[in-house]
Amino acid sequence: MKTVVIYKSKTGFTKKYAEWISEALSADIFDVSSADINVVTNYDTVIYGGSLYAVGIIGVKYITKNLDKFKGKKVIVFATGASPSSEEVIHEVKDKNFTPEEQKSVQFFYLRGGFDYSKIKPFDKALMTLLKWKIKMKKELTPEARGMLAMYDKPVDFTRRKNIDEIITYVNS
Repeated sequence: MKTVVIYKSKTGFTKKYAEWISEALSADIFDVSSADINVVTNYDTVIYGGSLYAVGIIGVKYITKNLDKFKGKKVIVFATGASPSSEEVIHEVKDKNFTPEEQKSVQFFYLRGGFDYSKIKPFDKALMTLLKWKIKMKKELTPEARGMLAMYDKPVDFTRRKNIDEIITYVNS
């Protein structure tokens, strides 16, 4: 079984997971910018990883626009984000990124990544600063909001190699 891992990573957390998955499965790996669809269709299992940006998985259109070319293959998408995993988060991400029909063809996983304010681009920093102000204006902060504010000052990395275990098990099943 030939497996390929494709990813798009803004700050490195998704890339780290993609590399771990590639290593665990002895799979080829490509940044999405160099993943030629004519090459990718030769694989039996296609794994795509992208970080979350306002609940959207960056670069996932590479998969959704080519789903017809992946018929009969295992198609897996994982998203990384700073939030803890929950059923609510998983459903929201799946529903925002895939139609009900696409969800039948794609196995989705959420992996907790991290946040490093210093590594994001100026436009994203501006948006994140607005979010920070919005959070600070609340009268009472939830533990999640306090955690989010703390991430602005100190980078956090929630990646753990064991987080890929479900994906590896699924691919090998």
